[in-house]
Amino acid sequence: QVQLVESGGGLVQAGGSLTLSCVASTTLFTINHMGWYRQAPGKQRDLVATITRDMTTNYADSVKGRFTISRVNANNTVYLQMNSLEPEDTAVYYCNVRVVERGVNYWGRGTQVTVSS
Repeated sequence: QVQLVESGGGLVQAGGSLTLSCVASTTLFTINHMGWYRQAPGKQRDLVATITRDMTTNYADSVKGRFTISRVNANNTVYLQMNSLEPEDTAVYYCNVRVVERGVNYWGRGTQVTVSS
């Protein structure tokens, strides 16, 4: 079992910044990949950014240069620093975690990010 607790969502103005955090808790598995996905109304859930244990990152083209993903392995926390936010970034952002022992994805409940123009 893996429990994910997300925080940091909210309402910001275009051009502003926001930081999301996700803490993964597990007693059975070893956290491997961590990442963030988002889903806007009427659209599919898309990858935003992922990060491996050795800090290799991957970003969607739409957020490159604006968003930064990071993690602290000691407490299984992943962050998403979002800068220069745009209205099109408005979505529910979901934390995603994969474990070493199983090919299973674990998802957080999601946190709403709303960017006003």
